[in-house]
Amino acid sequence: MTQQRNVPGLRRDADGRLATINDLLGAAFAGLAVGLVVLLIFEAVMALTGLGEFGASNGWLVLILPVWLFVEEFRSEGFGADRVIVAALAGGFGVAAGMSVAGLVSSVAPALVSGVAGAATGTVLYCLIWFYGLRWLSQRSG
Repeated sequence: MTQQRNVPGLRRDADGRLATINDLLGAAFAGLAVGLVVLLIFEAVMALTGLGEFGASNGWLVLILPVWLFVEEFRSEGFGADRVIVAALAGGFGVAAGMSVAGLVSSVAPALVSGVAGAATGTVLYCLIWFYGLRWLSQRSG
């Protein structure tokens, strides 16, 4: 007899969007963590070879995987003005909050740390506005 395995993973709704805010935030934070590990390895190699100082690179590079996630979420939403409006608002507020945090942190930390702090702040804000804003606007517009 064969047994069916219950494979944990991201839950998606019928449209292909991530079903819960926890799934969206978890996937985004996983992308940030992977990006941070890759960036730290890159920084270490550059510092060991004498091509740069550790911590001098831009921490905003950790956003590569979360942005890819957001693009896939945008694509799975389907056509309509709702997704464009919410994505523009989420992107604008996320960038503004992230840049504000990065600017505050930059006076006490290297560029790597301030960029990562700004990227994490922008990611959280984008996720919250995208998830709740899209569902609210979809209900309002019918």
